Formats: sequence, structure tokens, C-alpha cells
Amino acid sequence: MSIIDELSWRGLVADCTDTAELTKKISAPITLYCGFDPTADSLHVGNLVPLLALRRFQLLGHHPIAVAGGATGSIGDPSGKTAERQLLTKEILDHNIASVKVQLAKLLDFETKQNPARLVDNASWTAGVSFLEFLRDIGKHFSVNQMVAKESVRARMEDRDAGISYTEFSYMLLQAFDFMVLCRDLNCELQIGGSDQWGNITAGIDLTRKKLGKHVFGLTLPLITNTDGSKFGKTAAGAIWLDPKRTSVYKFYQFWINTDDRDVIRYLKYFTFLSQGEIESLEKTHAENPGGRAAHKALAKAATDLIHGENATHEAVRASEILFGGALQDIAESTFNEIIGEVPTKEIEKSKLDGAGIPLVELLVHAGLSPSKGQARKDIEGGGVNLNNVRETNFQRAVTADDLLFGKHILLRKGKKNYVVVTAK
Repeated sequence: MSIIDELSWRGLVADCTDTAELTKKISAPITLYCGFDPTADSLHVGNLVPLLALRRFQLLGHHPIAVAGGATGSIGDPSGKTAERQLLTKEILDHNIASVKVQLAKLLDFETKQNPARLVDNASWTAGVSFLEFLRDIGKHFSVNQMVAKESVRARMEDRDAGISYTEFSYMLLQAFDFMVLCRDLNCELQIGGSDQWGNITAGIDLTRKKLGKHVFGLTLPLITNTDGSKFGKTAAGAIWLDPKRTSVYKFYQFWINTDDRDVIRYLKYFTFLSQGEIESLEKTHAENPGGRAAHKALAKAATDLIHGENATHEAVRASEILFGGALQDIAESTFNEIIGEVPTKEIEKSKLDGAGIPLVELLVHAGLSPSKGQARKDIEGGGVNLNNVRETNFQRAVTADDLLFGKHILLRKGKKNYVVVTAK
């Protein structure tokens, strides 16, 4: 199976400029690139499809280039935007590029001797070109008529309130320039990107043909949306970032676990390297027993392993198990901390746990799990109360400093899902 066949089976081909010729071309290793504008100091899951495509090509012996938009990022791509982007300083862009390279190293192999990935900054070849040179040597090859026909440009021009600046209007020229330079200097013959990049990619193909007389290719991948119509990679709390400082490993894992049943098989194809046979087996299992969530667990594990490593995934799974009554024995503090903020929290004076401690019935009321001591007693005697995930049936039980997890936390649960973390301060 060729890489094109592989991508097609996975539903990852939106459009291609010359599928038959490209299929012939990739029978031998070629150089390809995908660009990203460093608008933040972290990538997010919405960036994964094209970056994983680069990885898929690299695993088959091709030479991937990740192009950081130190130049284009300072302007902003109007594609998919209804308003002007905020312009970023060079210092911010440099910081973002350095941060993102750490994440790219988890997806692409920059160290292999056979076909190492490369990270380049398009500011390195645009900075030395004067405005007049660019207009004379590059701008003359573009028709304004064709540029305004681009969907993202036309939509903005039709919106009198938003409009589009000359700055963003010129973005297409800069991206096309990237393709030409990469073809000239690094023999790059293929650009990949999201389907919203089709106009920019074909502009680069035309420019490369006109300036260099070379035939290069473009391949776009679909923009991912959820079945319910919501934007992929967004939650009520915001974007799902690859940087664990922005999105914890636990939350990252939970994002995939909570995938809609209607999307899970599709996302296994998009975001994992599981084989066709493995995915088809999971699809069958999911159809027969959707409640077992085997497909969801496989997706969450594969995606989290890829970005954060197997050890981090293991801790995220342990953290998830805590909220399903899993034992707390030998659990790491960092793992427990993952769930803090995911459940209600309550503070208590640490001195109240000294000596004989505080009655459990009183602590349940303090935590808001029971409305009164009388009801708390009934809840305990009925077997519905867990202290540190151990069922407690003695209503006379007192909670002391010895019950603190990591010297500071108590995990209370009433029923199956009502959790509160009590923190002693």
C-alpha cells in the first residue's frame, strides 16, 4: 500500500493536484513540507493531522520539513478567519518557534541519519529580500483577479465591517514564495496542509513552475470537525494543547476518552498509527459492545503515548481510575494532582485533624456531600460513602491527619460520582 493509498483509506486526502503523477513520484523518497505559523508557544490537537501526515511520510523513507512561519506568522493567514489576526513581535515568534520544536521532536525524528526531519524558519529567506525586489520578482507572477477569487479573501472583502488588510491579502504570495525557495534550495517537491490551504498551495505550485520550470505537487488533508458539528479540538475550557503546562496529560487523555461514539473509529484512523486490521477489529468490538469503550481507550492511549509518552499515559489512566473508585495504593502525588480541579474542592484547617480528628459525618457536611449530620450518618450506614476510595460504614469514624494523602488531601465520595477533594491547610 502506497502512502497515498494509506492516507486515502484513513480518509485523509481532501484534494491532490496530480494524484497519478504524485503516486509515481513517491515510489522513491522525496522531500515534502508542511508549514505552521507559531501563533502560540504550543501546538494543539487541531495541528496534528498534517504533522502526523509528515510522520507517516517519514516512516516510509521520505524527507519531511516543518516550516515555522517566522515571516508568515508575523502577517497572519486570513484562511478561516473572519477578522484580522493580532500581529506578533519577532521576540514572541522566536520564543514560540523554540517551544514548538520541542513538541515537533515527539512527532518527527530529527536525529535519524537516513532521512532526518528538518525545522526551518521562513524568516531566514524573506528577511534579506527588499519590498521592491519581492514585488518585482514574485508579485508580478500573481493575478489580483485570482487572489480575490480565493474563498477566504472573498468572504472578508464582502464583509464591509471586517474587510481585509493589504497585509493579510499578501499572505498567499509569501507562502508561495516558501514553496519556490524550498524547491530551489532543498529540492522539495510536495507541500501538504489543511484543505483551507488549497489556494495558497496551488499558488506556490504555479510560482515554482514559472520561476524554476519545475513540476511540484500539493496534497491537502481534511479539516476535522465533530459529527455534532462542533469544532474539533475545542472544549468548554478552550483548546486542547500539546504542551502539558497548558493542557495536563490527564485532561489530554480525557479529551480522547470522551470522543463521541460516532467519531471514535474515524479518529482512530486520523490520529493513530494502528493498522487497518487493528482498527477494523476495534470497529467490530465497538459495534458489538459500545459500552466497553475499547475503541475509546485505544484512541486515548495511542494519542497520549504519541505526545506524552507511555509513562505519562499510565499515570493519566491511573488518575482516571481514581474517579472510578480505583485503589490509591502506591499512587504518585503528581497523578493524584491531575484530578484536583476536575472535582469540587474544599479546604479545612489542618488543626481540626489533630488528635482525635473530625467526625466523618461532620466532614461530609463540611464538604457539601450531605446536608446534615443525620443524613451523613444514614449515607455512611447505607454503604454509600468512600474515604480515600475505601468504603466506610462506621458512622462513628473520625478523620485524622493519618488519613491525609501526601500530607494534605482527603478524597471523599458519596454514591458513584459525587467526589470532593478536601485539602488541609
